[in-house]
Amino acid sequence: MALLDWIAPESGLRVEGEGVVLRPPRASDYSEWRELRAQSRAFLQPWEPTWPADDLSRAAFRRRLLAYARDRDVGLAYPFFVFRASDDALTGGITLSNIRRGVAQMGSVGYWCGRPFARQGLTLNAVRALSEFSFRTLALHRLEAACIPENDPSRRLLARAGFAEEGFAKAYLKINGAWRDHVLFGQLTPYRGDDGPDEGVSV
Repeated sequence: MALLDWIAPESGLRVEGEGVVLRPPRASDYSEWRELRAQSRAFLQPWEPTWPADDLSRAAFRRRLLAYARDRDVGLAYPFFVFRASDDALTGGITLSNIRRGVAQMGSVGYWCGRPFARQGLTLNAVRALSEFSFRTLALHRLEAACIPENDPSRRLLARAGFAEEGFAKAYLKINGAWRDHVLFGQLTPYRGDDGPDEGVSV
């Protein structure tokens, strides 16, 4: 039942940032998501894994929601869609994934932005909001991110969001059909001592 509760519109998880709202994807988002991804395909594909042939189908979207829900249900990931606060327009997506607890207390940040909303500061604000959620609500100690060296906008975004460039990984991820080198970034929590998850926040 937890999976269905999370997918349903009643799910109350919501993260607010400057000019953006992050919330879990819902089945009712399909049409807007499909349209944005379709019109942004050429813009996004150089930086993403190869899209499956049925990637934009409703069935694939449904499978995506189920996978998201399973990961969140066991605390491995928190996927969000990003909406512009002024008009609730879907602008992209952001995910905190590969969450490791125990002695690590860390996770990885990934994001995408639809072409019509690029270079407007919306993704930057979404990354900042996700970082705050990760450090304050989930009490993580460290966040990681990576991007292809040629992706200058993403490198600048991560730097402005408080991430520090930490290294270089050869053939790190398979992007658009090829194993690509990546620049590695990290960010540590600004909260120390006994700071833990915010009280009263349900995740």
